[in-house]
Amino acid sequence: MNAMLQMGGNTVLSSPKGYVTVSFDRSNTIDISLTAFLLTDTDKVQGDSGIIFYNQPNGPAGVATLLPSENAGNTVIHNLQFDLSKAPAGISKIAITLTEDNHTGFVNVRNLKAQVRSGDTVIELTPSSFSKENGIVVLELYVRNGQTKAKSIWRGFDSGLEGLCRNFGVEVEPEEQAPKAVQAPPVKEPVKAPPAPEKKIVLEKVKGKINLDKGQKSIMIEKTPEITATVSWKTGTDYDIYALVYTKDGRQVDVAMFGAAGVPPLRKFAGGAVEHMGDVGRNSFSTKKEVIKLRLTNDILAVVPVVYSAQSNGTGSFYRYKVSMSIDNHSGTSVTISAKNANDNDRIYTCVPGILHNTPDGVIISPLELYSFPNSEYRPMLRMGADNMVEVVMDAGPINNYK
Repeated sequence: MNAMLQMGGNTVLSSPKGYVTVSFDRSNTIDISLTAFLLTDTDKVQGDSGIIFYNQPNGPAGVATLLPSENAGNTVIHNLQFDLSKAPAGISKIAITLTEDNHTGFVNVRNLKAQVRSGDTVIELTPSSFSKENGIVVLELYVRNGQTKAKSIWRGFDSGLEGLCRNFGVEVEPEEQAPKAVQAPPVKEPVKAPPAPEKKIVLEKVKGKINLDKGQKSIMIEKTPEITATVSWKTGTDYDIYALVYTKDGRQVDVAMFGAAGVPPLRKFAGGAVEHMGDVGRNSFSTKKEVIKLRLTNDILAVVPVVYSAQSNGTGSFYRYKVSMSIDNHSGTSVTISAKNANDNDRIYTCVPGILHNTPDGVIISPLELYSFPNSEYRPMLRMGADNMVEVVMDAGPINNYK
């Protein structure tokens, strides 16, 4: 369900967790940053940990996480993941703010808009015009009488980050004009993908038939010229699989037989380094399978197979239809990850069984068994996490095309 929220209006969210997306037209003359403030009932932060920004992207206990910004054509997109059910004691509100760091003002920002995605609801927020403001409170997420709510603010400050910080009780150093203990460099360099992992990961290679469950340690298998990732399920519904590929230069490439918003279908990547072997469609077989073929090159850091059941296909439970993924190196080793922790919720449409990391020593397989929010058809996103290992963020990517 989509809804518009006018400036000053508020609405109840169907879930305490979700995503805030802010987008605008790219320009060489503007530089916009997103900062979130974790606030008490008095609209003040409790300390430096209450400021979420590009140098400190993770809030305490997972209440808020700033994801890497991305470009989609001529549009710049900032994403913030939130879960107010994880708010530390005393925190009842998240204020989402923007600053224009080149001090040209938001009057020069084109097609500025915000979106809140929570549960099965997408809320659109569009501001009125701005003039010389270079700091804006876009919206607030807060808990009132046990309900999670969103309020459209779009209030501007002429004093940019300093004005926002003072407004929320953050001490500002006079010379730096930046939050205390947050030493942001005067010029932000473009975010570059980290180099391939230098720290050697020591895992004994396994052979034979292996079953992995969520929570078990990662394993390593021999990297052969051709590896297949096969997803199988009992007949009764129509699943599709696709693969997210993370490259050394920090790109995510989606290999899928169907597209998503701004992402066209792509059957194979890099001349067949990752290749979808075809959609099985609907048939009468007792077990259905779809296959992703991998011929891993050094430019690929990780591959994440994704299992998807579109709303248009009807309901479908990953648990009920016994969905599993098997990784086979065709040299005597196969690893199976089953959706054992799924429930019978027919409104969960995306499952990520596990992730494959491509290393010089072999292929590391980690069981994840991650699921999307109910009623969400947004794709996962990949990002570089701790120890130069790729991470999966559910529901943070583009929405799948109608199938």
